[in-house]
Amino acid sequence: MVRNRYFAFKQFKIEQGQCAMKVTTDACIFGALFGQSPSLQNSQTVLDIGAGTGLLSLMAAQNSQSSITAIELDEEASKQAEDNFAQSQWADQLHLVNSSIQSFSATSEQRFDCIISNPPFFQQAFKGNDHRRNLARHTDSLSFSDLAKAIGKHLANSGEAWILLPVESTTLFLTAAVQEGLKLIKQVGLRSSSSHNNHRYILVLKHLNDTEESQEVHEQTVTIYDQHPHYTEEIRLLMSPYYLAL
Repeated sequence: MVRNRYFAFKQFKIEQGQCAMKVTTDACIFGALFGQSPSLQNSQTVLDIGAGTGLLSLMAAQNSQSSITAIELDEEASKQAEDNFAQSQWADQLHLVNSSIQSFSATSEQRFDCIISNPPFFQQAFKGNDHRRNLARHTDSLSFSDLAKAIGKHLANSGEAWILLPVESTTLFLTAAVQEGLKLIKQVGLRSSSSHNNHRYILVLKHLNDTEESQEVHEQTVTIYDQHPHYTEEIRLLMSPYYLAL
């Protein structure tokens, strides 16, 4: 995707000029797969941790009647997401909170039917000169431990949490999640083409239930391109409700 000042979808528009992290293909696919999930479609409440441009919240609103709470730490990104919400047809469903999830969690006891997050994921990695981009990309502002704690506290007993991470970060996050009583039930790998390895995992978690402890993890792989820039038929079908060109 070209990182323009805005990105137009079929039913909404994302202004992103003030956001450190722009719309990405991986995030769009993540939001579309979440949008198809029965857990979202049957939900009444959704929590978006680290909302950024508001993309995932808007995709969730397109696919549900849920009340969606979006948490965003960065003030400029928060304002932009709020504007994107206000310009959409789902403004009444969408609620922006300019806060860290740690501060939100310290004062709120609310539980949500679904939680979705595309969190910061670099650990002790080289940082550039853009402080806001560093906060959005690195775990300094949101450790995997803090993210897992927030999910454990705010996820409803029968709810699902959907997390998008690089493959190399998943073990660390899942270690933290298990400590908070969360269990992986589904893992979707994203790969650029059939000749590439997975570069992202979508992790679906829920609260551990002793009667389901032996349940196997459902695994799936999604291939994005037949040959770049030509999408696979699977992606064309998945993204056709969103991308103008499909």
